[in-house]
Amino acid sequence: MDRRRFLAGTAVLVVMPFSPAAATPVAMAEAIRKVVGDATATEGRVTLDLPPLVENGNAVPLVVSVESPMTAADHVKAIHVFNEKNPQPHVLSATLSPRNGRAAVGTRIKLGDSQRIVAIAETSDGRFWSAGADVIVTLAACLEEPS
Repeated sequence: MDRRRFLAGTAVLVVMPFSPAAATPVAMAEAIRKVVGDATATEGRVTLDLPPLVENGNAVPLVVSVESPMTAADHVKAIHVFNEKNPQPHVLSATLSPRNGRAAVGTRIKLGDSQRIVAIAETSDGRFWSAGADVIVTLAACLEEPS
């Protein structure tokens, strides 16, 4: 291959427009279905704590806690977090056991836009519990210009 063909080929790659991948409410519902299967997630027992308005979506604090005695007979097996507009709708999954003592997970997530966040807890009896919250992002993650 000569230099001109190589440059022409790479120029085509650079000029082609790329659209960023984005999840949708439908993609989020599908991701939730993959976790819960045919079961339904009942609202309650889950507390989703995150600010309703964030100035910068690069590091949004998030805490999910679940009411549970965390005993061998009755405990939270997993906590899952989903979002509606980021490139990947399934944000995280945390596996728990009675040895955790408390059913809670805290982290920071990136949010590309204002959207709905849903947390689902799976309990040892096979039931799913959920909570959701809307977050308004004034400056989306991954979109700000470097200073």
